Amino acid sequence: QVQLVESGGGLVQPGGSLRLSCAASGSIFSIVAMGWSRQAPGKERELVARATSGGTTNLADSVKGRFTISRDNAKNTVYLQMNSLKPEDTAVYYCNADIRATIGSTWSTYWGQGTQVTVSS
Repeated sequence: QVQLVESGGGLVQPGGSLRLSCAASGSIFSIVAMGWSRQAPGKERELVARATSGGTTNLADSVKGRFTISRDNAKNTVYLQMNSLKPEDTAVYYCNADIRATIGSTWSTYWGQGTQVTVSS
């Protein structure tokens, strides 16, 4: 069993910053990639950022220059540093991870419970 535990959401004013954290625990042989998606009310879930174990990172065009994704592989943790936040960044942010549970298994995608980020004055 794998668990992803997120933290760091909250209420922030436009232009402010937040840092989200997500720690993976449980039956983990290796983590292929970790990332963040978000879902605003009435909208589909969208990929925000992704970081592979090889160090490749991808960011959605809407957050480039404002958000940074990073990983601490020793702690099985991924971070999302969000700067210059805008009201349109308001959403529930979900951590996800592609994980191999054992040495011979294929990878599966796991999701956290989500953390609310609200950008409002």
